Amino acid sequence: MGSIAPEALEDAAQSAKIAAFIQNHPVAISLRNDPDYTELQPHLKVAERYRAQNFMTGALTGLQKISVPPYVFSKKNGEGLVMIMHLGQNMCDYPEIVHNGLIAALFDEGLARCCFAALPNKVGVTANLNIEHHQPLMADSYIVLSAETTKLQGRKAWGYSRIETLPIDGQETSLIAEARGLFIEPKQIAVSFVRNIYLDAWD
Repeated sequence: MGSIAPEALEDAAQSAKIAAFIQNHPVAISLRNDPDYTELQPHLKVAERYRAQNFMTGALTGLQKISVPPYVFSKKNGEGLVMIMHLGQNMCDYPEIVHNGLIAALFDEGLARCCFAALPNKVGVTANLNIEHHQPLMADSYIVLSAETTKLQGRKAWGYSRIETLPIDGQETSLIAEARGLFIEPKQIAVSFVRNIYLDAWD
């Protein structure tokens, strides 16, 4: 067997350090102990054959990007969801500032994951996403994305979400951005091959 490159060992150690910090943070511990929430890392459940093509698990995940797969705490039926993650140095627009396009992608992911759970067949598409930015997010930051389904009407689900910094060393949390979105379950999705592919990807 060939030896493992020192760079790979260093990257693995850094990823493990980030994961341990999130797992042991008081916010994560509080959510883990709350019986209303279920903890999971759904992005690790994406089937291997879909992982490289999936935007979140492929292009955006890795050290200095979304450094480790987000830790997700969710309530049943889309009542609420919290994602905790670390964003590295390779997700910037201006130096040291996270690209707002990534903020939009995270809102889309978090709100969709929350609102889809409220839809009849648990699958939908983004119809509308409105974002209000409050301040720049610096790279190499730990963040908390919270989301909730605010209205459900047939195949339509509305949601609200916010991204804040994870409080560290007694610092106050900072509100980075807020978003509101509408997600619609397509007609005939219950008998569509698209639904089967989607659910298979998240088995």
